[in-house]
Amino acid sequence: MDESEFDELISSLTPYESADTVKTYRNTVSIACPACEEPFDDLVVCRGDYDSLELSRVLDLCVTTVEDNVLLFTHQH
Repeated sequence: MDESEFDELISSLTPYESADTVKTYRNTVSIACPACEEPFDDLVVCRGDYDSLELSRVLDLCVTTVEDNVLLFTHQH
Protein backbone atom coordinates (compact mmCIF):
# COMPACT_ATOMS: atom_id res chain seq x y z
CA MET A 1 0.00 0.00 0.00
CA ASP A 2 1.41 3.38 -0.93
CA GLU A 3 0.74 6.67 0.83
CA SER A 4 -2.00 7.84 -1.59
CA GLU A 5 -3.88 4.53 -1.09
CA PHE A 6 -3.48 4.96 2.67
CA ASP A 7 -4.84 8.53 2.55
CA GLU A 8 -7.82 7.36 0.49
CA LEU A 9 -8.49 4.51 2.93
CA ILE A 10 -8.34 6.79 5.99
CA SER A 11 -10.71 9.29 4.37
CA SER A 12 -13.31 6.49 4.02
CA LEU A 13 -13.13 5.37 7.66
CA THR A 14 -14.64 6.81 10.85
CA PRO A 15 -12.14 8.02 13.49
CA TYR A 16 -12.75 6.15 16.75
CA GLU A 17 -9.95 6.50 19.31
CA SER A 18 -6.63 8.28 19.57
CA ALA A 19 -4.00 7.77 22.26
CA ASP A 20 -0.44 9.05 21.92
CA THR A 21 0.91 7.46 18.71
CA VAL A 22 -1.94 4.94 18.18
CA LYS A 23 -5.10 5.85 16.27
CA THR A 24 -8.12 3.64 15.64
CA TYR A 25 -10.63 3.96 12.81
CA ARG A 26 -13.95 2.10 12.38
CA ASN A 27 -14.84 0.53 9.05
CA THR A 28 -18.52 1.49 8.87
CA VAL A 29 -18.77 1.00 5.09
CA SER A 30 -17.40 -2.59 4.81
CA ILE A 31 -14.19 -1.79 2.93
CA ALA A 32 -12.19 -4.92 2.08
CA CYS A 33 -8.94 -5.62 3.92
CA PRO A 34 -6.00 -5.27 1.52
CA ALA A 35 -4.40 -8.45 2.91
CA CYS A 36 -7.27 -10.97 2.99
CA GLU A 37 -9.91 -9.11 0.94
CA GLU A 38 -12.59 -9.63 3.62
CA PRO A 39 -14.26 -6.60 5.25
CA PHE A 40 -12.38 -5.57 8.39
CA ASP A 41 -13.80 -4.08 11.59
CA ASP A 42 -11.18 -1.56 12.69
CA LEU A 43 -7.90 -0.15 11.44
CA VAL A 44 -5.26 0.52 14.11
CA VAL A 45 -2.45 2.82 12.96
CA CYS A 46 0.74 2.66 15.05
CA ARG A 47 2.99 5.65 14.41
CA GLY A 48 5.47 5.25 17.27
CA ASP A 49 8.78 3.42 17.31
CA TYR A 50 7.31 1.23 20.06
CA ASP A 51 3.59 0.93 20.70
CA SER A 52 1.68 -1.34 23.06
CA LEU A 53 -1.86 -2.59 22.50
CA GLU A 54 -4.17 -3.97 25.15
CA LEU A 55 -6.76 -6.13 23.44
CA SER A 56 -10.04 -6.71 25.25
CA ARG A 57 -11.24 -9.40 22.82
CA VAL A 58 -9.86 -12.12 20.59
CA LEU A 59 -9.22 -10.81 17.08
CA ASP A 60 -7.69 -11.97 13.85
CA LEU A 61 -5.18 -9.44 12.56
CA CYS A 62 -3.86 -8.58 9.10
CA VAL A 63 -0.76 -6.36 8.98
CA THR A 64 0.93 -4.04 6.48
CA THR A 65 3.07 -0.91 6.57
CA VAL A 66 2.94 2.55 4.99
CA GLU A 67 6.06 4.66 5.31
CA ASP A 68 7.08 4.14 8.97
CA ASN A 69 3.54 3.30 10.14
CA VAL A 70 2.29 -0.18 11.02
CA LEU A 71 -1.32 -0.84 10.02
CA LEU A 72 -3.33 -3.51 11.84
CA PHE A 73 -6.63 -4.57 10.28
CA THR A 74 -8.83 -6.28 12.89
CA HIS A 75 -11.37 -9.02 12.22
CA GLN A 76 -13.71 -10.14 15.01
CA HIS A 77 -14.52 -13.83 15.34
